[in-house]
Amino acid sequence: MNNIIKEKLKGLPHQPGSYQMRNSDNTIIYVGKAKDLYRRVNSYFNRTQTGKTAKMVEEINDFTYIVTASELESFLLEINLIKEYNPKYNILLKDDKSYPYIEYIRHPYPKLKVSRYLQIRKKEHKKLFGPYPNAYAARRIVNLLNRMYPLKKCDGNPKKVCLYYHIGECLGYCEKKIPEETINNMESEIIKFLNGDDTILRNRIISKMDEYSKSLNFELALELKKELEYIDIVLAKQKITINDLTNRDVIGYYFDNGYIATQILFIRNGKIVGGHTNIFPVISDLESEMDHFIAAFYQTHELPKEIIIPEELNSEALNEYLKVSLISPQKGQKKSLLKMAKDNAKITYDQEIELTMKKEDFTSKANEELKSILNLKVLDRIDLFDNSNLFGNWSVSGMVVFKNGLPAKNEYRKYKISVDQNDDYNMMREVIYRRYQRALMDKTEMPNLIIVDGGIGQIHACKEILNDLQLNIKVCGLKKNDKHRTNDLVDGDTLELIDIPKDSNVFHYLTRMQDEVHRFTINYHRTIRSKGSISSVLDDIPNIGPKRKKELIKEFGSVAKMELASVEELAKVIPLDTAKELKSYLESRKNENVKKS
Repeated sequence: MNNIIKEKLKGLPHQPGSYQMRNSDNTIIYVGKAKDLYRRVNSYFNRTQTGKTAKMVEEINDFTYIVTASELESFLLEINLIKEYNPKYNILLKDDKSYPYIEYIRHPYPKLKVSRYLQIRKKEHKKLFGPYPNAYAARRIVNLLNRMYPLKKCDGNPKKVCLYYHIGECLGYCEKKIPEETINNMESEIIKFLNGDDTILRNRIISKMDEYSKSLNFELALELKKELEYIDIVLAKQKITINDLTNRDVIGYYFDNGYIATQILFIRNGKIVGGHTNIFPVISDLESEMDHFIAAFYQTHELPKEIIIPEELNSEALNEYLKVSLISPQKGQKKSLLKMAKDNAKITYDQEIELTMKKEDFTSKANEELKSILNLKVLDRIDLFDNSNLFGNWSVSGMVVFKNGLPAKNEYRKYKISVDQNDDYNMMREVIYRRYQRALMDKTEMPNLIIVDGGIGQIHACKEILNDLQLNIKVCGLKKNDKHRTNDLVDGDTLELIDIPKDSNVFHYLTRMQDEVHRFTINYHRTIRSKGSISSVLDDIPNIGPKRKKELIKEFGSVAKMELASVEELAKVIPLDTAKELKSYLESRKNENVKKS
């Protein structure tokens, strides 16, 4: 602890507020809140710390603070500062798993879709149902409801009715005036099913199956039978837990050895429909970390009407922030649900704590070793680039990001390259310029290290652009051997090979990063190639312009899948006559390819 910190600690007030820990570069590495700033901030320095907290304290070179009028204000300020500065040790308000919901939209036309990343808590003309255990379940239910009810299915606002109207799967909202009573009745049945009452939909499916069977359309009847069985499977997994139908979440946790494991149970219409588990280290005190976690979770998840939490977490600040009913039951069914959540949190801890600690230990040590090898003061973010131009067409680049040893997938970026194909040097120049010119304009986070996939040529190209942009960022190159495996790390300053033992943590760390950027870029290249090949095939078909091309590519994704599709399936995307022409062309093309082979 330096003299500046010692003097500032003495002057801290006994008032609520938010504090910001800073490293030697004056970068904010942690933001916290406190009921009493003096006690909270001093606690980091006047007692022995362990784990992540000890590591953070080692990096603290200074701190700042803002006094607030209340604990609630300090809580809100803390959340805003974390969003603005994205500190490396505030791990909870960053990426988190977002669960799918089914969204029913009433206006301007009734429609169903699967939604994620819910930022707005109240949506006009929209109803949300879920969360669902997985995206597949949500999509399958939406597809089934779309088959059974004439909802709007096409995108945009067409001026004329499409194929869905002609085959009876849409009421023709774009042209026809639909009575409100018709929409109300359909909406009522759909919402009843999404709320857990499957009686009406089940009867509809059985009736439709009977209709198909009588018309000898046994294939469609069998498809609906499978959907009926799927509904039975989904509903069988949902255990009745509580008598009323209030949507609620139940939050339990288990704390030991510097780590918290959490379990959130989603209860919808009296049934458990899924759960969310997490395990993370404690940086501040237990109550503050759980406040962080709960606040972060409901930034990307729909709030239920009621949240059941342990009594020690039921704070006024959390109540005011979430603005929903927070209850801490003392007995009855709700108390049993809370115990279930706590028991499951303990199970999560027991099962995952060893793996979690090993993973954090490996990534942290490997990142620190790499920082030491490259003589960097800070290594919080690494940007890695790879180019792909297989077969001389559709040149692309990919960028992946590792923060504190872990991939930050929301930061990944894809680039279509405009320069001549097979020109690695200028490809690298273009992508580096586009990436960091944009970062300068938007004032977004810069890396401490850039790693390019390749040797001296790629390093020169990267450094040339960085110099033009007046950016002083360390650059290294990763070279592969003749078996396309990670082999050498090239120092961008000296252009010498850095000797790293092949069995070391750092080498495995570099290999993991190079594999990740290569995988990401190649997958993007395959997608571009696939879409490009479809586009070239579609160029030869009359009446298929850019818009229809885009719709076909979006629906089928490859020529092979288009060849397997029936005329009826193609006609769901393009007009029937055009679908017949396309099918005929694809069959003749396929026959020609067979003859050539």
